[in-house]
Amino acid sequence: MGDTARPQDNPRRQVPSVDALLQQMPEEAARWGHRALTEAVRTVLAQLRRQLGSGQEQPTDRDSLRSLVRLHLQTREAATLKPVINLTGTVLHTNLGRASLPDAALAALARVAGMPTNLEFDLERGQRGERESHVVDLICELTGAEAATVVNNNAAAVLLVLNTLARQRQVPVSRGELVEIGGSFRIPEVMQRSACQLVEVGATNRTHLQDYRQAINADTALLLKVHTSNYRIEGFTQAVSEEQLAALAREHDLPFVIDLGSGNLLDFAALGLPGEPTAMQAIAAGADVITFSGDKLLGGPQAGLIAGRRDLLEQINRNPLKRALRLDKLNLAALAEVLKLYRHPERLLLELPTLRQLTRPLADIQSQARRLQPALSKALGSDFEVSVQDCASQIGSGALPVATLPSAALHVLAHSGAEAGIRGLAQKFRGFSWPVIGRLHKGALWLDLRCLEDEATFLEQIGTL
Repeated sequence: MGDTARPQDNPRRQVPSVDALLQQMPEEAARWGHRALTEAVRTVLAQLRRQLGSGQEQPTDRDSLRSLVRLHLQTREAATLKPVINLTGTVLHTNLGRASLPDAALAALARVAGMPTNLEFDLERGQRGERESHVVDLICELTGAEAATVVNNNAAAVLLVLNTLARQRQVPVSRGELVEIGGSFRIPEVMQRSACQLVEVGATNRTHLQDYRQAINADTALLLKVHTSNYRIEGFTQAVSEEQLAALAREHDLPFVIDLGSGNLLDFAALGLPGEPTAMQAIAAGADVITFSGDKLLGGPQAGLIAGRRDLLEQINRNPLKRALRLDKLNLAALAEVLKLYRHPERLLLELPTLRQLTRPLADIQSQARRLQPALSKALGSDFEVSVQDCASQIGSGALPVATLPSAALHVLAHSGAEAGIRGLAQKFRGFSWPVIGRLHKGALWLDLRCLEDEATFLEQIGTL
């Protein structure tokens, strides 16, 4: 016997045609365009037919279908890059964009983004100018260098310096400084792409001045010191100081280059933070060229800063790679405003988010944790236990790898003890309109509050749980 089901009993026959649904959505067509709307309708109706064919009950009335199409279009157009609330305990989190910009930098971005600017135009002389001119004097003022330039990150800065000053020549580097930076980029590979030849000297844990001296020959281009900002060797160690390397470089008439990595313009120890080499100290120690990041300890936008001797910077600026690695007007505008803040140390800790969060008093964080604990506990209900726990924040992004900062966290455990419940909760937090990113550790969700400055938004969102 054949199928005796009547056509009207087949739920898929209740699904309207693409044209029929399109005719009922003139406002959506005007907003998103006929082509995008047509594709959305086809996608929604095809999915609906598959669900009905597999026995799932789904609404087929026109109002529900129009809502599904609108949701599809809104999801398709939604921004994928969005702000998040960083409660991971890592202040400069690479995956979360590192440093947050101060208000002055945000205002500068808005000012130059939507209209023409004098990016490469000298207003006084009425002719072409240099885009780096907007930040060069500031970098020189704050580092004590003769000249400076900028590119799009510190890896690019190192590559450009080596490709300019050491192309097809040898560069001695201590084995203990052959670091791997974020994204699996390694110093030896950066050097290879720079078209220079790495000469490893010393041992992983101990390198002596004599090791460098023995490596120098007629083909040596420069001496390079790499600040091991993302790890530290302790115990039976020996490293050659910057002053010693600078003297050896001068003895052989070689440039001395220091890759500072994170880079810093402040005496962190004076702020009660772990000490970190500064750009000024590197220049004073005899470095001919230094490179460092803009979006780490400096607290600015992504950039690679290069500073040092004027004759060497002139060579670097003439390298054709410089154009491929240059900074855009938005980052230049933001970087200029961040550098200007360093002229006013009395305002810096309040106005620069990175330093404000790094120096935030523990008592302030603990007070906030005690204030938020009842609200989060109420929002989560009886399935979870929320307590205030001491924890340790990290500075992050390759800066001060061993040092931590005392902090306080909201510690969330599932009463059932099931880790799946905690992972599900972390996913809900990530699903907020302003996602909250915590840290999963030993079956618990840790919400380190060191970087929580918008308490009202956090409270509003957990109220929707």
